[in-house]
Amino acid sequence: MQANKNDVANSKRKLWVNVAKILVLALIVLGVNRLVQSYLGSSAYDNTGLGDLTLSEAIDTAKSSNRLVLADMSAIWCPSCRKLDNQVLSQPDVKDVINQSYVFTRIEYDSEEGEAFMQQFDVSGFPTLLVLNAEGDKLVQLPLTFDPNKFKSLLQQATERFK
Repeated sequence: MQANKNDVANSKRKLWVNVAKILVLALIVLGVNRLVQSYLGSSAYDNTGLGDLTLSEAIDTAKSSNRLVLADMSAIWCPSCRKLDNQVLSQPDVKDVINQSYVFTRIEYDSEEGEAFMQQFDVSGFPTLLVLNAEGDKLVQLPLTFDPNKFKSLLQQATERFK
């Protein structure tokens, strides 16, 4: 009888050890995945060449240059944000339209600025692209598209409507 109790206790202990190992392994995999996604996201954004102005810097620049602000709410680890960077924002003709009529700013979700931006503009996901005036007021939220020509057209329409 005593041996049977020991066997049961050992079995339970082994079960909990295995569960703990699985949980630790899952956390490691999730952490590594986030690091890889962040690296890929950072590389994709760097390839856009759109700069790194804060929202307040973008608004100040928009005031002095008579342009609108294109605010991109993103998360560095977000696959859809990376797709937008790679397929749309890195395209030379799209960047030309942005640089001609807009001051671009990227707001990172995992930051104090990101939290404030989400609350101020009632943003609930990413990527979210907002056109703001030089006072920082929201004019329009652009629909998400991964088609560079459609995105360029949306930017041009917003420019014509709000300039």
